[in-house]
Amino acid sequence: MPGCEKNQNCILYEIRIDGNLDAGWSTWFNWLELSYQEEAHYTTLTGPIADQAELRGVLNKLWDLNKSIIAVSQIQDRI
Repeated sequence: MPGCEKNQNCILYEIRIDGNLDAGWSTWFNWLELSYQEEAHYTTLTGPIADQAELRGVLNKLWDLNKSIIAVSQIQDRI
């Protein structure tokens, strides 16, 4: 599973941001799946994140792109 080492307990997260961020950015965001909801004008990043440091890294990248974060949700604990 990209973004997680073998035998590492990762947590599945969903991060919702304002505006469009196309799937081409997936590799820059540790292989998270990106999906754009055109009618609501937001993008969802979904996938496993190893720890709080990696989560902060993803959020910092969004900050660097000047994207507004709508929500960060833990979907599943320890995948």
